[in-house]
Amino acid sequence: MHAIEKLLAVKSGSEKVHAGEIVSCTVDYAGINDLYYQTVKSFYEMGGTKVAAPEKVILFFDHYAPCATEKQADNHRKFRAFAQEQGIGHLMDINEGVCHQLMADYGFSKPGEIMVITDSHTTTHGAFGAFGTGVGATDLAIILATGKLWFKVPEVIRINLVGKLPRGVYAKDVILHIIGDLKADYGVYKAVEFAGPVLQEFSISERMALCNMTTEMGAKTSYIQPDEITRKFLADRGVTDYTVYETDDDYAYAADLTYDVSKLEPQLAAPFSVDNVHPLAHLAGKHIDQAYLGSCTGGRTEDFAIAAQILQGRKIQAGTRMVLVPASRFVLRECLEKGYIQTLLEAGATLTAPGCAACLGIHQGLLAEGEACISSTNRNFPGRMGSVKGEIYLGSPAAVAVAALRGEIADPREVLERREA
Repeated sequence: MHAIEKLLAVKSGSEKVHAGEIVSCTVDYAGINDLYYQTVKSFYEMGGTKVAAPEKVILFFDHYAPCATEKQADNHRKFRAFAQEQGIGHLMDINEGVCHQLMADYGFSKPGEIMVITDSHTTTHGAFGAFGTGVGATDLAIILATGKLWFKVPEVIRINLVGKLPRGVYAKDVILHIIGDLKADYGVYKAVEFAGPVLQEFSISERMALCNMTTEMGAKTSYIQPDEITRKFLADRGVTDYTVYETDDDYAYAADLTYDVSKLEPQLAAPFSVDNVHPLAHLAGKHIDQAYLGSCTGGRTEDFAIAAQILQGRKIQAGTRMVLVPASRFVLRECLEKGYIQTLLEAGATLTAPGCAACLGIHQGLLAEGEACISSTNRNFPGRMGSVKGEIYLGSPAAVAVAALRGEIADPREVLERREA
């Protein structure tokens, strides 16, 4: 069996499961973000009166943080009342940040567990060897009522990353290249496992970016076999109570692909699809109105460190604005302690509250008609960040910072090499 199958077998009380089988599993953590008050409505509509395991439920105020409309504020009010009524202690209010980063910050993301959130990018938690997946309001309401949910055991695709990662090329470039090659529907209801020696060059932050983006391939979940990098990250947060499952040697993958990253260049996903991927150099010179650094894909401390390295002692180009959205309060505090935020503000950037901000097209950095944005986020379809006639280019945090510096799309390696010379 695959490690994911062993995990699902244990959580469903079975000795063995196989791809395609339907299993009912106990969920370790169930998260509801503030877009999904419908979950609470559905819970009561189903006859629910008492949440089965309130200690396993987490409420996240991340998409409307802080609220931009009266309706959003009312949703938050009702969520707070629900938490109090049901004894849900884990309520991440508007000061906390994006759900996926908070799961890591607070030590909820760990190997061998099932986490389900009303957010499609819950695949992020495969970076820890967990089974993470996103669901809608009705499925999450079932978890509230019973503590369980059904899953179809997915087939697993393995993507082996080999070679030596060039300087100035990051996990975001790797996953954009893969999505551009395989296309956005390649992994529909599959699990995508990343393996290979290149993973040793990736921190947990970079691994989370990889796994986060598997949603853009249609994946049900993702997976990286926990190793010393995983264990150290968890140990630093005092997390020791987890189970690591190992895949059997004779497990047959649905596909087994290999990518040599040695000659990979910085990549960009151009409007209006995440699989419309090109080498960044092919789009160089395109004017950029907004450079957006943030989100559950590209708003971690390491991402701000790269941007600060590029913009240290420099100014953002006139005619271009830069928006900073730390993924969480922990990230913001760490970036302040290390001076990254101060460096970027000195360069002319604008800081917003931790959360999803303009990634969903609701507030804090929306695009006007005809404007172009380069973003470290994960989606670029029409209207994602404001006007349906705005353009979004997805790239690495380094590509975002260099575009802010130059006012146009430019190769981050040129700036990084000068900085390191």
